[in-house]
This record gives sequence, C-alpha cells and structure tokens, in this order.
Amino acid sequence: MDQYIGKLLDNRYEILELVGTGGMAKVYKARCHRLNRLVAIKILREDLAQDAEFRRRFHDESQAIAMLSHPNIVAVYDVSRSSELEYIVMELIDGITLKQYMQKKGNKLNWREALHFITQIIKGLGHAHSRGIIHRDIKPHNIMVLRDGSVKVSDFGIARVASGGHSTLTQEALGSVHYISPEQARGSHIDSRSDLYSAGVVLYEMLTGRLPFEGDTPVSVAIQHINSIPLSPRELEPSIPEALEVITMKAMAPNPDNRYLSADDMLADLEEFRKNPNINFDYSVSEFDPEAELDEDRTRKVRPAPSRTGERRYEEDYPQRRSRRQEEDYPQRRRSRYEEDEDDLDDPPHRGAIWPIVLAVAAVLLFVGVVAKVLVDTVFSGLFSPPVTYTVPDLTGKVYEEIKDNADLLGRFTLIKGETVTDDAEPGTIIAQDPKEGKEVGETVTEITVTISGGPEIIPMPDIDGMEYTAACALLQQAGLKPVIPPQYENHETVEKGHIISYTPLPEVALSPGAEVQMVVSLGPEDKPFPMPELVGMTKARALAEIANKNLQQGNVEQEEYDDEVEEGKVISQYPLAKTDVTEGTEVNLVISLGPDPATQQPPVEEAPDPPAVSDPGNITQTETIDMSAYSGTINIRALMDGAEVYNENHDVTMDPWVDITVTGKGTKTLAIYVDGGLAFTHTVNFGAP
Repeated sequence: MDQYIGKLLDNRYEILELVGTGGMAKVYKARCHRLNRLVAIKILREDLAQDAEFRRRFHDESQAIAMLSHPNIVAVYDVSRSSELEYIVMELIDGITLKQYMQKKGNKLNWREALHFITQIIKGLGHAHSRGIIHRDIKPHNIMVLRDGSVKVSDFGIARVASGGHSTLTQEALGSVHYISPEQARGSHIDSRSDLYSAGVVLYEMLTGRLPFEGDTPVSVAIQHINSIPLSPRELEPSIPEALEVITMKAMAPNPDNRYLSADDMLADLEEFRKNPNINFDYSVSEFDPEAELDEDRTRKVRPAPSRTGERRYEEDYPQRRSRRQEEDYPQRRRSRYEEDEDDLDDPPHRGAIWPIVLAVAAVLLFVGVVAKVLVDTVFSGLFSPPVTYTVPDLTGKVYEEIKDNADLLGRFTLIKGETVTDDAEPGTIIAQDPKEGKEVGETVTEITVTISGGPEIIPMPDIDGMEYTAACALLQQAGLKPVIPPQYENHETVEKGHIISYTPLPEVALSPGAEVQMVVSLGPEDKPFPMPELVGMTKARALAEIANKNLQQGNVEQEEYDDEVEEGKVISQYPLAKTDVTEGTEVNLVISLGPDPATQQPPVEEAPDPPAVSDPGNITQTETIDMSAYSGTINIRALMDGAEVYNENHDVTMDPWVDITVTGKGTKTLAIYVDGGLAFTHTVNFGAP
C-alpha cells in the first residue's frame, strides 16, 4: 500500500487515493477537513525531495504560481512543507488530459475543436505571462479537459524547477522534448514566446494528429527543433483552413522575434480567424522561412529566400513544400537548415579518393561537436552556472501608498496589494508580505503580495434606549460588546419596569471589540407609603375588597379562630396593623372569626317558654356590604326595604367606600339606596345566601 494513503498532512489534508504518477511527483486525491472539499495534492518524488536546493526552488516558485487565478489555469490552493515533505494543494479536476482526449479521438481533432482548445490555452498562458510566470513545459499531458469542454493548464512552475539542473534528455523526458522551443533546446535565454512555440506544437499535433519532429532519442528530437523544418499542417491535412495554418506556423517560428510578441497577439489572430475562417493574414515570408535566419551556432550564412511582401501565400513562402511521396519518408526526409540546394553549390574539383574519407571524418566531428554543444547548453547548463537569486526587501511596517512606486526600495519587484484586514496598526500599514522579507527567490518571482492594515476593528454603539434588559444584553454581545453585569437600577415614572432608562457610551460612538457598556434599568414608578387601613371588625368580603382597592397583596386570609367578642365571619386581627406605613403590593394577612367557642358556653337555663313571637319565625338577619366608591366626600346614605327605613347615616366615602347595612327578612328583597335624598340605585338581598 502507498505510504501516503490515509496520512493527514498539516492536520488538514487527508490523503485518500493515488490518482497519477509523473516523472517528478505523485498526485493524490485528498480531502481538506478545514473547508470540507476534495483537492489534488502533488507530492515530490522521494529522490528529488532529498535535494535541499531542489526543494527550495520548488517551494519558492510554487508559491509564486499560487498567485495565479484564471478559469483556464488549475488553481493552486496551498504550497506547504510537512516534516520535510514538499507538496502542492490544487483543485481536483474532473476530467482527462488533452493527450488522453486526443488518443480517444484517434490523435487528430477537427480544426474547430482544435481552435476551441488552443484559444483557452492561450488565454491561460496570457494570464500567467502577465504575472511574469513562464510555464516552460506546455504539452498535451499538462492540459486538462473538463466534462464541459473547457480546458485548464496545469503544472505551472514544475518545468522551470526541473530545468535547473535535474532534467535530462532521457527516455523520461521524451514526452516534453517534442514540444520544447529551439532556444530551450539550445539552453539559451527564454521568455514567454517559448511557451507560444510549445502551444503552436500542441496546435500542430491537434490539427494533424502527428508531432512536427520525431526521433529515437531526446537528443535527436531536440536537434531537429534547432535544425529542421516541419511539414506544413496542410500538407498532412488539406482540410485545415489556410489562416489557421498561418497561425500555427507563426507560433512555431524558429526565431522568437518572428513569433507572436505575446499571448494576447496570438489570441487576437485566433479570434479574428474564429469570426472569419477565410481571412488572409498579411505576414511576410521572413516570419516563417527558417532559411532567412542566421543561427548563432552556424559558421556561415544560408542564402535567404527572396523577399516578398503582400498577401501571405504558402505556395510562395514555402518553396521547400514536400510532395505526398516525400511525406511518406517523414521524418527522415526532413531538410536540415544547414543544407543548401545542390544546384546552388559549385562542384568541387576532383581531389582523389582520400577526400571522401576526409569529408566523412569532418562530418562526424561536426556532428559530435553539435551534440556536445547541445548537451552543454541544455542538460549540463545548471551544473556550471549557479541559479540567479534575489533578496526580498523588508516591507512590513511601511505605508503602502508611500512605497508602492519606490523603485529604490522595491528594485526588480512589483508590489501587489492583497487583503486589507483589521489590525492595531495604523490604516494603510503593511503588516505581512509574501514572499517573506530576506528570502532568496528565483528570477521568475517578480511580485510581492502585501497584507494591509485597515486599522483596529470599530463597532458603533447600538441604540438600546427603552429595550427590555435581556434583549439589550443579547444585542450588545452579538455586536461584540460587553454589558456590565449587574446593571444599575432606578425608579422611573414612565419607563416600564425591566427596560433601559439610559446607557453609556452613547449611540453611534466608535468602540473597540469587547468594550464595556453600562446600563440603567427601570424599577418602575417609585412606591409611596400610606397608612394601612383598619380591617378588624369588617366582614371577610369587605376586608378583601379593601385590600384590592388599596393595591395591596392578599396574603393568608383563610385562618379562622373562635372569638367570643367578634361576630362570626368578621376580621379578628390583621397584619400589617392598622395605620402602619405600607406601600402598594404589601402582603396582608387576616384572621377571620368563627364566633364564640361552643365549648366555653354555659348550658342554657331552663325557663318558661316565651310566648309565640309575633314576627315570622322564618326571618333571617344579615349584614349587606354596599360599595359607595362611586361617590366622594361625606354624603347622606338612606336605605329602604319594603318601604321601611333600615339605614340613615352621614358617611365619608373617601375614607371608607364600604357601608354595612343590617337587614331582616326572608327570601329575596330589594334594598333602595338614596344619596343626599335622591334614589341612587337598588341592591338585591338574598336572605340566607352566603
């Protein structure tokens, strides 16, 4: 089982399965537990990971690639090191490589599909080139085709690292050597136009189903890139539009100066062709004809092709175009750029039989010299020249606006404004940078991304005036503020009990996270003391009515005791005592009389029976409590029942709104109540009713 399967990198990435293996790294499917998403992780091969210089360059350049963000570039999420393990975290692509796609299609695509793919590839390269990054290893194996038909360029930066002394033109590198530019094969300085050459080779392969150069060894293929001329695409597939052939061959021009100057220029021609496939591009022959070049390794000039201007035609620009029969010998019949037409050479004088041997030896020595030069310039170039590095300046603590254009400080680097975050530093101050200050970086790293302070976090004080206390506390905590507990409490005539009267700081004041907020909470209106009313001697019903009328709280009123002096059903005692100062809400306890205790009563004396009473023995005497709270002051109250007066007194109803009237009768009677001589209302009396 693979040693990384099931391993958790940086306590974040869980390796699930191996999805691919390359010459430099293995690619695994993994799950990011922090963001709960699937990712692809590329881990360096163990033998390469042992080289500290290799790891350093891999890490630095991969961090630069992570700054790329384009729909046609595989996104790099993270570049990390765990226990000396170098790896790159990328988006997981649901698709196949362009090479696999072409193989499924029989190696050749129709020109419309090839146009669709190359346009997206050039867009991705254009974004990378604008950030100063050269891919250096464009090939169908590094182009991913998604299910929706879009493509993404992958493995940015890997080719750059590999070329620093670890790449070899062996069978392992055979897949890449078919797509390298002539200047790469020579080990010369390269720029973004080298990527365009490789993209042209990819387009050539998509259109024709064949590579422009083939060979038994990587070295032989590399030499063909330097010396030979490929067959034109239309010779292999006549259905290819001529304008698309022009774009392909211009991208593959051996001399970088004759190629497109930038990806944007090539993209412009692709867009023009897409709009009008019959367009004719007005390019001169010198842009395509390698016979017009002066190769730096050649000892003599070749004769340039005749100069022509005007509309570009392949019949004129390529006098070397091969016939169908010649094509059958491809690639062995390819013509060297160093060859001259036999018709243009003067016949040498006859020198005898030794001259063929001398010429053969010279040819062998020349070939060996060329191969040696190629090997020194490519394979062994990194062994003789140390990599060029640059020290990243220290920008932390400096104000972004003051240094963004300071060439003396930045040198070759360009400042990229990254995130703006809350921090205690002054707004606009640089608080972090990537790459770090003092770090030695390669020549491809030209940008420094800085994190800017937005100043301390500011929280405006919310308005909590009149809010309920618990709701106000929740709002403050949600805003990041701290309510002072317990709050202050005060009586207030208008603010409801439990609601906010006032608070500090005031609304909209700028506060720091965690700032304290002091609140004053209402206790409601202040309770004013008043004398406890006299309840002793009142009936239970009247006493309870008096308690409610004074906004007092009913306490224990069910206690009953025998009392020889207090009539049954009336109050014997009360607490608080009468005339004691109390406030609204005070609890009042009452003791109710059960009348005389039967156990203490003397047995009745036997006497002669009284004569029969004149009155009806069925009559009942009881006390009616009348509510006169609708009146105020001292009034005359007169009560009549069955026309007979049963009560007539002056009474201060302000001090005591209840009037007790004793009546005798049976059944149901009507009591007429007169106030100051006028009939006020009637009261129904039910004798015998509790």
